[in-house]
Amino acid sequence: MNTPKANILKAASILFLKGGVRALNVRAIAEAAGISTIGIYSHFQGKQGILDALYIEGFEQVSKAMDVLTEGVKPKEAVLKACSNYLENAEAFEAHYRLIFGQPEEGYEPSKAAHEVSITAFIGLTKLVAKLLPATATRLEQQDAAIKVWSVVHGFVCLKQHTVAKFVDMRSWKTRTMQTLEGVVNDIEKAARVRKNDAAGTK
Repeated sequence: MNTPKANILKAASILFLKGGVRALNVRAIAEAAGISTIGIYSHFQGKQGILDALYIEGFEQVSKAMDVLTEGVKPKEAVLKACSNYLENAEAFEAHYRLIFGQPEEGYEPSKAAHEVSITAFIGLTKLVAKLLPATATRLEQQDAAIKVWSVVHGFVCLKQHTVAKFVDMRSWKTRTMQTLEGVVNDIEKAARVRKNDAAGTK
């Protein structure tokens, strides 16, 4: 639905991809969105509000990707499905992804509310990946497994969005990501089985 707020965020995304935060000013966004500068302030209270909206929307998409069916589904299948969703979202929301996972942008500091949404997204990933581990796994072990999974998908997305993508064949980058990820998930499950067997053997 093309609401004024949606048009503003779409225009801001396009401008951000072209020149980062520096390319975003109220006048340029208003012109690109076909709205008055007053309209920008009425919807977002200015540039900071727009950036926060993009930041929050980006992490909401990450959370959405993690929200997959787990009941009656093998943990490995659920994790792989979530990561496949993640790759699709990172491509569809490239500007959001660069904002939330790129280098800190000069002139923008995410609000407390924006930070809370990012924390919620990582908690969702951790809970999902934790299903690969024994129920006795510590919080640190769960987070470590989540980082391993995220580092694969994030790494491939960053390479896809980097200028290096112009010089290498990235046509099957999603397939290669999922193949690499499956190996990582297999290793996590294997290590979990070893720990479980070792614990059973000490009883």
